[in-house]
Amino acid sequence: MTVALVRHGRTAWNLARRMQGRTEVPLDDHGQAQADAAGALLARAEWMHLIASPLGRAVDTADRIGEHVTGVAREIDDRLIERDYGAAEGLAVSEVHERWPDGGYPDAEPLDAVAARAGSALTEIAARRGNSIVVAHGTLLRVGVETLTGSPCPRILNGQIVMLEAEEAGRFTARFLTE
Repeated sequence: MTVALVRHGRTAWNLARRMQGRTEVPLDDHGQAQADAAGALLARAEWMHLIASPLGRAVDTADRIGEHVTGVAREIDDRLIERDYGAAEGLAVSEVHERWPDGGYPDAEPLDAVAARAGSALTEIAARRGNSIVVAHGTLLRVGVETLTGSPCPRILNGQIVMLEAEEAGRFTARFLTE
């Protein structure tokens, strides 16, 4: 089975390099274009499901992808929500790294909990739903890929697609798409 992982399109906070966890920040014009480009690329294959995080930027990205991909209705999966960054939410990334260089943000969801949640959700989607598109968030997707492949995953850019392939014995491989 193949799961196409798509990071939502760009928002004003992405552009300003702010920590954007669960705060609702809409797609900007460029983010909408990224979502349309991802949809056009994904329309080249057949998909059984289109599943999004409940946050608006992911839902909007999925809806734009759905305009290009025929025969699938958008679903919401609450497990795909982005990490809660606690006190770091909304701050500039540079300030966050300066204040908490070890990544221990006060009141944040632990990264290992995010990885476990992402790994479980993506494994279930791959196993039970068939070829699917998942639209979610940078941290959730990155740690999910790392959990399932056992390899480091570089930063996933806004609108970028990572193809997650389920192999035998519960192993996965990941491949970054570019056009």
